[in-house]
Parts: sequence; structure tokens; C-alpha cells
Amino acid sequence: MTDTRRLEGFAALVAFGLTIPAANWLIGHAGTVCVPDGPCLIPVAPGVMAPSGVLMIGLALVLRDLVQRRLGLGFAWFAILGGTILSAFLAPPSLVLASAAAFLISETVDLAVYTPLQKRNLVLAVLASGLAGLVVDSVAFLFIAFGDLSFLGGQVLGKLWMVLLALPLVSWLRRADARRGIQPA
Repeated sequence: MTDTRRLEGFAALVAFGLTIPAANWLIGHAGTVCVPDGPCLIPVAPGVMAPSGVLMIGLALVLRDLVQRRLGLGFAWFAILGGTILSAFLAPPSLVLASAAAFLISETVDLAVYTPLQKRNLVLAVLASGLAGLVVDSVAFLFIAFGDLSFLGGQVLGKLWMVLLALPLVSWLRRADARRGIQPA
């Protein structure tokens, strides 16, 4: 493994890990509206609100793909398991199960979609795996935590924005890898 690929992989791993405490902090502290004893919300489309932490969850799905691209499948599984534990540790007591389960399931789905597609078309792999992961994360979290999918649209849209915003960077990374002769792990 080249030093550049390894360094970039560990940077993605650290950034991935940081999305979890960032999501938890955002939910309680940043938004255009903060519900008393509840989440802070942001607009994700006209008339559609979502907890502000969804932005970091969308980013986490992309960063996990980059960990796998740079460090390999073993590190990707390590990141998922570590992220699940961190998610359970940082979630409010009433949401521990929903937070950890949704994280584990959605990141595993992301990995399952990303892995077979990554070598053929990196941007498509990140988009497809991100879409699958964000829908699964949203459904799992809302169903386990509340037994209600009423806020599914906002959850999905908030995460989708971050996946879409990351795609130009992923495209640039693919081109840079080709120029530098860096192969995926």
C-alpha cells in the first residue's frame, strides 16, 4: 500500500469517526428551530425540516466508502463496528438502540452495494451505496426509535444533500488516483 493511499485512508477514517459526535452535537445545538427537549431542525427542502445531524450521517456514508477505497474491506468493517459502538455511546439513552442499530445496518448496506460497484465506476458506487444506506438508515432509525415513518422524507433529503455534495470530490479523487497510479485497496 502506498504511503499516500494509507495517509488519505486514515484521514478518511478519522473524518468518518468524527461525523458521529458531530451529528450528535448538531442535533442538540444547531438548527433554524430547536424543539424544547428535542432536536434542532434545519430546512432540507421548501416546507421540509429534518434534524440537523442528518447532514453528518450522509457524509459518513461517503467517508466509509473512501475508507474502504484507501484501506480495504477489513478497515471498512472496523470503521462500521467502531462507529456503531461510538454511536451507541454518544446517543441519548432513549435512542441508543435505534442509533446503533440504524448505523450498523445502514453502513453494512452501504458496504454491500459499494463493494461490487467500486472498481467499475467509483462515482456510481458512492451514489448508489449512499442512496441505499441513507434510506435504510432513515427507515431503521425512525421505526426503531418511534415506530413512525412520518418524518422519512426530511431524513432522506437531508442525507441525500450531503451525498450529492460529496460526488464532485469523489469524481476528482477518481481522476487524481488515475493520474497518480493509485489503485483501490
